[in-house]
Amino acid sequence: MSNGSSITHFLLLPFADRRELQLWHFWLFLGIFLAALLGNGLIITSTACDQHLHTPMYFFLLNLSLLDLGCISTTVPKSMVNSLWDTRAISYTGCAAQLFFFLFFISAEFSLLTLTSYDRYVAICKPLHYGSLLGSRACVHMAAAAWGAGFLTALLHTANTFSLPLCRGNAVEQFFCEIPQILKLSCSHSYLREVGLLVLSCFLALGCFVFIVGSYVQVFKAVLRIPSEQGHHKAFSTCLPHLAVLSLLLSTSAFAYMKSPSVSSPSLDLVLSVLYSVVPPAVNPLIYSLRNQELRDAVRKLVTGCVSAAIHCLLSSAKGSKCRS
Repeated sequence: MSNGSSITHFLLLPFADRRELQLWHFWLFLGIFLAALLGNGLIITSTACDQHLHTPMYFFLLNLSLLDLGCISTTVPKSMVNSLWDTRAISYTGCAAQLFFFLFFISAEFSLLTLTSYDRYVAICKPLHYGSLLGSRACVHMAAAAWGAGFLTALLHTANTFSLPLCRGNAVEQFFCEIPQILKLSCSHSYLREVGLLVLSCFLALGCFVFIVGSYVQVFKAVLRIPSEQGHHKAFSTCLPHLAVLSLLLSTSAFAYMKSPSVSSPSLDLVLSVLYSVVPPAVNPLIYSLRNQELRDAVRKLVTGCVSAAIHCLLSSAKGSKCRS
């Protein structure tokens, strides 16, 4: 019986066998990755630089953008490189690292989305207690707890998964390393321990989802008591897209990790994995942040300042003087 130590690399599932389709996949993922990089990068920079956005809500959104960048950077670049160079290989260490960081970012994101909904609940339903419940120190502690929970979850699952003996080859039926596909390569009944951990993690994620839905229900009730159609529209247009993306993330990831092997197929697994690992980090900047007028103004100010500085540098260079930022 061979184990993980005898495997030097894994073979990831390609999106296509034809060269033209592989290049199409590369350009599609490149566009998605650059969109996620631009959107989240603008949010991080604007929130960090604009003093008016140093509030609990934008602090949590900044952390969310960092997690989204980390999540999509863990899976998409390797898949792009494999398609571009027509290869499938990923090293054993690289596979373990990819699994760890993906679980780290996605678990921390669930926790942070829970904190974001709590922030909106306190701001709308308990505005007089907002400063005491969500002070700067409390926000830092809660964000640190979210990151810490993600780290511990990822460490536990990664260590448990890669401690299993693997004797069914090294072909991973997914475009990145994830737990269900690694478990398929195991030849030991010890994998049931990891299945139990996955079930527990899904129940914890479901608990977070229930808390988020409950928070938004309370927000809706509070907003509906205000006789303002504009306020109603703003609340629903903000909260409902949040719930839609979160529902997509939770339902697809839970189904991918908990479905029976009898209903598994490479095509279905690919579609599900794209829906929970690629789509949310790309669309979250539009749904959670860039729909906000204050943040749009901060982004516009940042872009205008950068363009003005670039023009000033060009003019200074043309005159032979040094450019000063």
